[in-house]
Amino acid sequence: MGTKKKIFVYLHVVVLLTITQIFLPSIAIAQSASITGPVINSFEIVGNQRIEESTIESYLLLNIGDNYNDQLSDASLKRLFNTGLFSDVDVGRRGDTLVVEVVENPIINRIVFEGNKYKDDDDIYEEIQLRPRIVFSRAKVRADVQRILEIYRRGGRFAASIEPKVIQLEQNRVNLVFEISEGAKSTIGKINFLGNKVFNNDILRSKVATKESRWWKFLASEDTYDPDRLNYDKQLLRDFYREQGYADFRVTSAVAELSPDKQYFYINISVEEGELYNFGNITVESEIEELDGEILKQLVYTKTGDIFDSSAIDDSVESLTNVAGLRGYAFIDIRPQVRRNRADRTVDITFIINETPRVYVEEVKIINNVRTHDRVIRREVQLVEGDAYNSARLNRSEIRVQSLQFFQDVEIEQIEGTQADRSILEITVEEQPTGELSAGLGYSSFEGLIVNFSIGDRNLVGKGQQYRASAQLSKRRKQVDLSFTEPYFLGRRLAAGVDLFIRDTNFIESGYQQRSVGTSIRTGFPITEYVIMNVSYNLTQDRVVTRFFSDNPYLTDNSGEFLTSSIRYGLTYNSLDNQQKPNRGQLVSVSQEVAGLGGNQKFLRTRGSYDYFYPIYKFWIFNLSAEGGHIEGLGRTIRLNNRFFLGNPQMRGFNEAGVGPREYNENNTEFFRGFNIGGNTYYKATAELFIPLGGGARDLGIEASIYTDVGAVFNVDAEETLISPAGVVYTLLGNNARPRVSVGIGLSWQSPFGPFRIDLARAIKNQRGDETEFFQFNVGTRF
Repeated sequence: MGTKKKIFVYLHVVVLLTITQIFLPSIAIAQSASITGPVINSFEIVGNQRIEESTIESYLLLNIGDNYNDQLSDASLKRLFNTGLFSDVDVGRRGDTLVVEVVENPIINRIVFEGNKYKDDDDIYEEIQLRPRIVFSRAKVRADVQRILEIYRRGGRFAASIEPKVIQLEQNRVNLVFEISEGAKSTIGKINFLGNKVFNNDILRSKVATKESRWWKFLASEDTYDPDRLNYDKQLLRDFYREQGYADFRVTSAVAELSPDKQYFYINISVEEGELYNFGNITVESEIEELDGEILKQLVYTKTGDIFDSSAIDDSVESLTNVAGLRGYAFIDIRPQVRRNRADRTVDITFIINETPRVYVEEVKIINNVRTHDRVIRREVQLVEGDAYNSARLNRSEIRVQSLQFFQDVEIEQIEGTQADRSILEITVEEQPTGELSAGLGYSSFEGLIVNFSIGDRNLVGKGQQYRASAQLSKRRKQVDLSFTEPYFLGRRLAAGVDLFIRDTNFIESGYQQRSVGTSIRTGFPITEYVIMNVSYNLTQDRVVTRFFSDNPYLTDNSGEFLTSSIRYGLTYNSLDNQQKPNRGQLVSVSQEVAGLGGNQKFLRTRGSYDYFYPIYKFWIFNLSAEGGHIEGLGRTIRLNNRFFLGNPQMRGFNEAGVGPREYNENNTEFFRGFNIGGNTYYKATAELFIPLGGGARDLGIEASIYTDVGAVFNVDAEETLISPAGVVYTLLGNNARPRVSVGIGLSWQSPFGPFRIDLARAIKNQRGDETEFFQFNVGTRF
């Protein structure tokens, strides 16, 4: 046989085999399908209770008039079973009748969770797919069990287990019960680093968000295992090393191993540190003629020869962006080009500023303000339609809207307008409750038992107006206060308000009781963006009664009824980033009050205060504050009730009015050391560091602080020694400006019942006559 003939035969065989492989299964199926039974003349549906027979018949592949076929019967069974409506299905033939027997899945009547303490029913219910009045399915139950387990794993409870139980009811209904064993949290037992030589394990542990579990970290949430947090930790390590100059750093692996008892995770992170780099050539190339690259180069944070720092690149881009924003370029495109020179271990940076048009505000949109009127927000925004874009004014606008305290969150986003030189400012707000209705009990070491009631609103009917009515009863005071403020009087940035009050205060530590009825009319207006002028007229009727010792010469001359008519004026500088919980900025206030425009009180009272907040590191906030005041009688002696007093809660570590001038006589016992009579001059300063306790504590409004208080009150216009009509000799103690000093730690909590604070403070420097106090706490009162 020739070669060509052999090839032809071989190809012929291959073609025949291919055709056989393709068509043989089809032929077999056709032959099988040709094996038919009798003609189906009727259907018989058995076992269905809720599901219509027509619905079941729609899933069958056999119809009346068709010949019965086993394959089509099996396929019909599978289709019915896959609907999830049935727990069992059987399809068969009895004579010429196709018989379909089904067992319906029950309907869920109720879903119950048992054993869950750390997760609310609502939180779990939102995650599962099953619901009452839908068909029960064991596959769906298994899927929901996995979803619930995932919820607990995200919360660090890897030992949680779920046991679903089904309670049969009448009419083919069931109650589904998820019995939950939450187990203990699987906390972080140890974090190990491998391959690190430059920085030890302790330093690296302080840089990651995940923390090792310790007994004192009961308020922290970072000591539970979270895969997402571990990925974030890898990025934090990269950022840290690259900020320290190690441009080649990388994390080679990060593995979390769960202990056999599922109580602890052990995390092993392997790293390659690489070599130390320095900044090489730094250049700024600008395609915008108005922005000169050589001048802008002076504003970048990357300097040739400095150790490489990746954060300095980001800071430089932000600095250049802010400068461009001041010139009206909202969508400036700055791209840093990084060239790494491994040979000499330097990194060259070129900041390229691409050409972009100057931008103008096309539209200001306000989103999600359901209650607050648009104009209330717009009047705080310093950019309007048609203005040239300005980043500084935009940032200030965001702070001003946030300072209204109407919104939980404020975000201003720039969106490209209809043209390249147009920008839309989209202000998205998340409103928070501004109304307040509260009644409660409290206790403090300063006020004793407190009963209070208050009703008010900072944003009355969405117009930004404020009103408040409150009443308080304690061992020290009974008072009722009413106030109303219109922040934009007559449509201008001019605040106007009125206050009414009735107060009955028992100044136990100073031996007198004061009953006051008064009113004030006040206004405030801005002089500059940050400086506000405040003016008020005050009219107060006081009735002062000295107690206990009627012949005490330091007290008797201060009894009587006094009418004070005064004008108060002052300036306030406020650059705080948040009025409720500031992290950065300054608050400076200077005021004077002149009394004597009628009434029988004449004096000049001057006061000043300063507050400075600065974030040292993340949530570590440093606060430095100082205040002082002086009151001068205008031809008259200053009465006891008009003097300054200093002590708890302003001066921690001392009793209420525990600092400064105090009358003393030989009959005083260790239980009664005389009355504090106040002073005409005082000063106080505080240095305080707020310490974060973790994300969980921060969400609950819990924070700690360490502090030092320094202050004194002095300059009382009274003689050092006085003799009563009964011949008792009284001596004045502590009437000097020498500083009193205390140090301490504090823990505060913005609880649902009101603010709560505990202070442990020790007076390390005091004068004779001062009263100290180590432990102080306040609940449900201001401090």
